[in-house]
Amino acid sequence: MLGYTVRRLLLFVPIAVGMVAVTFAIMQLLPGDPAAVLLGEDATEEAIQDIRRALGLDQPWWIRLGNYYLDLAHGDLGVSYFQNQPVADAIGQRLVPTLEVAVVALLISILLGICLGVVAAIRRGSAIDACCMLFAQLGVSMPVFWFGILLMYLFAIQLDMLPSIGRGPPLAPALGKALTGRPADLWLALTHIAMPALTLGLTNAAVISRLVRSSMLETLGQDYIRTAKAKGLLPMRIVLVHSLRNALLTVVSVMGLRFGALLGGAVLTESIFGWPGLGQLAVAAISQRDIPLIQGVVLTFALAFALVNFLVDLLYAAIDPRIRYE
Repeated sequence: MLGYTVRRLLLFVPIAVGMVAVTFAIMQLLPGDPAAVLLGEDATEEAIQDIRRALGLDQPWWIRLGNYYLDLAHGDLGVSYFQNQPVADAIGQRLVPTLEVAVVALLISILLGICLGVVAAIRRGSAIDACCMLFAQLGVSMPVFWFGILLMYLFAIQLDMLPSIGRGPPLAPALGKALTGRPADLWLALTHIAMPALTLGLTNAAVISRLVRSSMLETLGQDYIRTAKAKGLLPMRIVLVHSLRNALLTVVSVMGLRFGALLGGAVLTESIFGWPGLGQLAVAAISQRDIPLIQGVVLTFALAFALVNFLVDLLYAAIDPRIRYE
């Protein structure tokens, strides 16, 4: 197990190297000059060339890429062209809000998706099954940005229940205050995070519910389930202990992939709800051709995705004791 863990952690290095190279190559293909964008339309050619030399953009691409790799080896992500601050600081300020939305959305998708999938499998062919699958079909078919706009129209404009844009107090400190008898900040934080998290969580719950339903139907037809029924075990125990646990192996692997979808969906969701996370930072960096900041954000997303999938692999042994990593 230890050897497997070390090997997987070492894989983060080529992942980071590859993502940086791909992102750098894409930035070279995009139209526009960061120096010209930085100075504006009225800038002279001489001033643009001065900024290019100051930023190192006059150097060949392979030299710039090599210098960036050397900086990464020393833990330096560079300096943002437009924000004039270290990229690591800019990402650190926006990382926590994005993780808040992603984690809450993941919890919503897991809880709702598993519940709907189990109910649909148990009541296969019934009206409940049809309603669950209708929800799943709508969730899979509807774009994230459109679903977010619908939620905003319903809860913020028509019902006036939730704030339409912005972020409330940080969730973790607000939860700590609620545990000490001061729930006001927690309520404010939850009202602000509700719509962004629901936008991402419900669409991912649709995918998970379909997967849970198909996995449950497969396991419910296995011989060991019929044996458990013949022994007279309670139906709830058969479903939750014997069937669901074995069906979760496939679900857990997909949950790692869905976390990547949550990070990708955060770009659109944060733009819709004005959420100050990495998604908004990435959109601003791309529009400004802020190459160091774009590379830092993409690298952060890639490493977060790789880390979550690494943790998912480790969960396999906890769910199924037959699995061992050598």
